[in-house]
Amino acid sequence: MSDPIATVTAVTSQVRGPRVSTIELFFDLVFVFTVMQLANVFVKHVDATYALRVLLMLGIIWWMYGGYAWLTNAVAPSSTLRRTLLLTGMAGFMVIALSIPYAFDGDGWAFGVGYALVTVVHSALFLQADDNASIGTAIAGLAPINGTAALIVLAGGFLGGAWQYGLWTTALVLVVAAPYLQRSMGIWTIDAGHFAERHGLVVIVAIGESVISIGLAFAGMHIDPAALLVALLGLCIAYYLYWNYFSGDETRAEHALHTIAEPVRKARVAVVAWGYAHYFLIAGIVFTAVGVKLSVGHAFEPLHWPSAIVLSVGVATFLLGHAWFLSTLEVPGAWYRVAAAAGVMAAIPLGHWRAVAQVTAVLLVMAAAVIAKDIKTVRAQHTTAIHDFGR
Repeated sequence: MSDPIATVTAVTSQVRGPRVSTIELFFDLVFVFTVMQLANVFVKHVDATYALRVLLMLGIIWWMYGGYAWLTNAVAPSSTLRRTLLLTGMAGFMVIALSIPYAFDGDGWAFGVGYALVTVVHSALFLQADDNASIGTAIAGLAPINGTAALIVLAGGFLGGAWQYGLWTTALVLVVAAPYLQRSMGIWTIDAGHFAERHGLVVIVAIGESVISIGLAFAGMHIDPAALLVALLGLCIAYYLYWNYFSGDETRAEHALHTIAEPVRKARVAVVAWGYAHYFLIAGIVFTAVGVKLSVGHAFEPLHWPSAIVLSVGVATFLLGHAWFLSTLEVPGAWYRVAAAAGVMAAIPLGHWRAVAQVTAVLLVMAAAVIAKDIKTVRAQHTTAIHDFGR
């Protein structure tokens, strides 16, 4: 009789190559600080204009984070020069993070300068690759697109106003389309283990930072049972965000990427699953943190409609992003996430009645979906084990 756990372990050991280095994790911590700055801005101005700003800035910076994930998958930060360049890239993200609160109110130039620095370092690090021929061909197709986007972002930051919105939107469209504008996708050699682990780490760090963000809502506030209740429910929501992603599906997704033999298709799948779909995962974490934070201190009071909407939209965005991720890799479980997303959206009116009612309903829907999915997985493994035993 085969052991399902042993089978998964064996598959993982075959797929996994070099582990993510500590300096890559350090880089991710700086990047996630940038992301949480978006949440800190949005929590003060919950309206459509600021939602657009957050999504626009997140899209621009997420593209370059993804670029660094692809970079370290091909060019390990194993030398002093490479680590120094990576540190310089962190400095660029730090400048971006510090400029975010007033990026549309005079500090857009700093955002542009930071983004330009991140982009230049990204291209420079690729030139440090051991396989200069193939990597050089790939970066020759990618660098002009990234460089053009960086110049557009920089110009928009200096010009401000309507020009800023227009130019930054143009830059976002350009980088999103970049994988389809270059002909060298098949050149990339993707280490599935490192690639999946790197993105998984940024997701778990972002979820952890969202919990810290909720805790910061207590600054200057006297603790009472109602506030504690919402905080603990928020922690449980963060847990189920974690459990949706890290319930074994991340290992199955890694294996699915590893088994794709055709280089161009493998690169395309990686772009869609860990690039486009993960954008919605990160956006969902940001919006969820904002929604829970707005509920702290108002447990038994009605939430304003924008606050109630943000909470459910955040969780639903995460779930739908994960559904897209799973379906792209043909990993089962996407429909459980879609059903849960519908359930949490239906909970919005509860928040307009009492904040704690919506937070509780969102948590229960997430828990029910995860438990139902886990029960089905366990039963499938049990049936497979019995079948193997019978043979």
